[in-house]
This record gives sequence, C-alpha cells and structure tokens, in this order.
Amino acid sequence: MAARAEEIVVIGAGMGGLSAAIRLAHAGLKVHVVDRAPGPGGKMRTMATDAGPVDAGPTVMTLRPVFEELFDSTGARLSDYVTLHREEVLARHWWPDGGTLDLFADEAASAAAVGTFGGVQAEREFRAFCARAKRLYQAFEGPMMLAGTPSQGALTAHVLTHPRLILDMAPHRTLAQTLGAQFSDPRLAQLFGRYATYVGGSPFRSPAILGLIWHAEAQGVWRVEGGMKRLAHGLERLARTQGAAFTFGAGAARIETRAGRVVAVHLEDGTRLPADIVVFNGDPAALGAGLLGEGLRDTLPRAATHPRSLSAYVWSYAAVPTGPELVHHNVFFCTDPHTEFDPIEAGRMPDDGTLYICAQDRGTGTSPQGLERFEIIMNGPPQADGADPTDEEKETCRTRTFETLARFGLTFDPTPGTEWLTTPRQFAKLFPASEGSLYGRSPHGLTASLKKPTARTKVAGLYLAGGGAHPGAGIPMATLSGRHAAAAILTDLAST
Repeated sequence: MAARAEEIVVIGAGMGGLSAAIRLAHAGLKVHVVDRAPGPGGKMRTMATDAGPVDAGPTVMTLRPVFEELFDSTGARLSDYVTLHREEVLARHWWPDGGTLDLFADEAASAAAVGTFGGVQAEREFRAFCARAKRLYQAFEGPMMLAGTPSQGALTAHVLTHPRLILDMAPHRTLAQTLGAQFSDPRLAQLFGRYATYVGGSPFRSPAILGLIWHAEAQGVWRVEGGMKRLAHGLERLARTQGAAFTFGAGAARIETRAGRVVAVHLEDGTRLPADIVVFNGDPAALGAGLLGEGLRDTLPRAATHPRSLSAYVWSYAAVPTGPELVHHNVFFCTDPHTEFDPIEAGRMPDDGTLYICAQDRGTGTSPQGLERFEIIMNGPPQADGADPTDEEKETCRTRTFETLARFGLTFDPTPGTEWLTTPRQFAKLFPASEGSLYGRSPHGLTASLKKPTARTKVAGLYLAGGGAHPGAGIPMATLSGRHAAAAILTDLAST
C-alpha cells in the first residue's frame, strides 16, 4: 500500500489529524502533517502567564480507552508519553441559592452526594437517570460513535430491535424537557442539561439522547499533568516515531485537484506538496467557503456544516484566588438557564451565564499557594460578521464574569484584563470558516449527528477528520474521527 500513495498530506495537527497521521504512518505510508500554528493541538491552545502556560481550549479528558487504543495500535503505551491523574471529584457545582454539589468518579458516592443535596427522591431520580444514560451510551457507542459511516436505516433497525431505547431516547422531546420530567429539583435538571454544551448545543434545543454524555464523563475524568497541550505533544511524538513528518508555521492555501482527484497541497509560502491523499483536519465549512480552492466549494452539502454550534468567551490567566475551595473542574450556575441560552439564541452574550472554571493547578487533594492558572468558559453565540470584538464587548464580558463570581465569594488578584480573553469573533479569526463555532455543526435536532460529514468526500483522495466531522466534537470524538479517516484510506487503497 505504501507504493500506491506517493504522499499523504494531513492539513491540521489537531487531535483528528494527529490520530490519522499516527495510524497511516504506522501502516507504512508516507505522511506529512502541515499546520499554520507553531505546534500541534488545534483548538488545544495555551496562553503564556507568569505561572506557566495555561490552557485556553479543551480541559476535560474523558474516555481514556480511546487514547489507549490509539497508542496500543502502534505497540506504544499512552503512559510513556503523558502522565494522567484520575480525578475522584468529577466537578464541583455551586448555585446562587447557596447549594453546592460534588459529583464523583464513583457512582455510589455521587448518588449519596445527590441525596444529601436534594433528598431521598433526588437520589432515586439520579440513579434512574444514570441507568438511562448508560443504556443510551451502550446502545449507540457501537453503531454510532465507533462506526465510520453510521446510517439512519441501521440505527432505526437497531432501535426497533431494542424497543426500550425509544422510551430512553424520547425522540420528540428536548434534553431540557426530559430532564425537567426526570428531576423534581430544577437544579439537577440544570446541571445535567449543561452536558449539551459539551457538543455546542442548548439543552432547550438539543435532543434528549445527549443525556448519554453524562455516562461518558461518569466513566472517569483524567487530568493531564502539565496541561492538555501535553497530550497533543505526546501524539505528535508518537507520530514522529512512526515516520510522520511535520511542518509547522505553514498554512495550507489550496488543495490542487485534477480530474476530480487531489494531486497536491499548496502552502501559503508557495511550497507545493504532491499528494495522492489529503486528510483535512480543519473545519469542514472551510471547503464550502472556498478557502482551500474554488473547485471544492460543492464538496459537502451546506447541511453538513450548518447551522453552527455554540462559541464561547474564554478567559485564560494566572492570579491568586480568594473564596470557595476549588477543585480541578468547577461550575458556577446562573439562577435561570433561560438568561444564558435565550440571549445566545438571539446572537448575544448571555445576560447571566453559567461559568465553568478549570483550576489547572488543582487536582484531587491539591490546593496550591500563590499564583495559579485558570481557564473560565462562558458559552456564547457563533459570530459570522468578520468584525473584531469591540472594547465595550470585552469589558462587558469582564464585568459579567467577575461580578458574577464575586457574588459567590470568589475573587482573583489581580482581576484579569481583557487581554486574557478570547471572544467568539476572535475564535472566528483563529479558525477560518468556523464563524467562531467551537464544535462544528449544531447538535440541535434528533438527526443532527447523522448530518455531520463522514471521513470520505466525493473528491477522490480527500478525507476529513476533526471535531467538525463524524463522530463530532470533544477530544475523544475528534481522535475517533482520525481513526475513521485512516480506516477509510487504508480500505480504499486496498480495494484500489
């Protein structure tokens, strides 16, 4: 097979591109990864602070077996490339009414905590929710997430042979509606509705099936020692050991095609890289926008990339905190989720948004002294206008973020300036054609997941990987997308 492909060029060194590059290089193919950024990681960004680099992208590593399988497939071990620490506390939650709740890696401990928080009925409802999320996850892991090309027909047949799933899926209800019926305590409905945002959706518009995301997290959360960027560097190092070459600081300007087949990738510096196969690990919407060549505009239907998912306002900084005892993952809820998602639906910053805080230097049992690194995420709408964020927008976000936290008793010294903020409009410029969306296509609608593009495209030799492709957003899913792309390529080469 190596003789069949003169060159495989992977555009983008995000998790999907790295995953594909590792598998293809291990299969003996010649692989060259190019990225406009100075290093690997894609949206797994960092910002430099006096306390060291602070994460400015994904913060949660779940589904560890996905990464172990990737390393195992080459004869390597994940533990030789990154150091992981299992978090016993999945997240700590606060509400404006003074309520607090820890959820744990141990389901029984979480159930007991929910019982203490909301009473016997709340604990019973939580256990029922866990069982439902587990059934959904186990039912759809194989035919959906692990399948390279899921089909609606196959999924329908699967559901019909397991009729209990119809009740669990609640196909005509949103996630918020099902959670409101499942939990008598609205705070718990709000908590588990937040999981829709993990894939860029609103609980008021996302399908009820997204409740399965809780089971993915309940299986365990791991902290990457040194920050999430270490994981990307570990994958890059593994790819190099398999023979893959890397060029950073050189973006792809155009994919050259001839007679409907890719033949080369042109870089922004004028370099032409001959290529029989191209894996595009960027936002698939870039193809429709013509950013990789006018001839690729009709590669995907618009429904494969639109409507867009959520964006975010992200703070990444170092400061000394005062107030509530934080763990690695923390959530400060607003009083009414409508004050968060209704403005987002209208294209505005939340009036009063839920704030997620990653205290990067804290893990199970650790409370450092002095300067610490933090990432705060507030959901926001995608922005397609191409404008720069105004000083007023950034200052408004600063006020809403840190005044909200101050009401919980949490303050920072110094309070970060707006230079530590990344807005949806800035994300739109960082990731071309994304419109600021951080999760690709919107998950709203029961069949939204089936509309995402799969690895193969109608252009011969052009394949997709990354969070904008199947099976979707999040570092485990993006990593699986690289697995699907590599499998499609190897299958197509063998059949040729």
